[in-house]
Amino acid sequence: MDLEARKRSFVQEFLRLQNEEIVSGLEKLLRKKKAELLEKNFKPMTMEQYNADIDQAMEDSRNGRMIKATDLKAKIQKWN
Repeated sequence: MDLEARKRSFVQEFLRLQNEEIVSGLEKLLRKKKAELLEKNFKPMTMEQYNADIDQAMEDSRNGRMIKATDLKAKIQKWN
């Protein structure tokens, strides 16, 4: 059985569940495994990338390509 078929089968079985404890356990397991995978694949940025990002930020600042934190917060509030 390929991965797509396994996922469909799992989702169908999941939708038939009536036990909240099992659903909660599966949610917790999913969050844990996703976090582990993210941590495993995390790669720190190089010093070259770090310096390039700082240079870009400084250039953006000099050229007025910035947004105030308060304006950004207001914009985010409108997303909901």
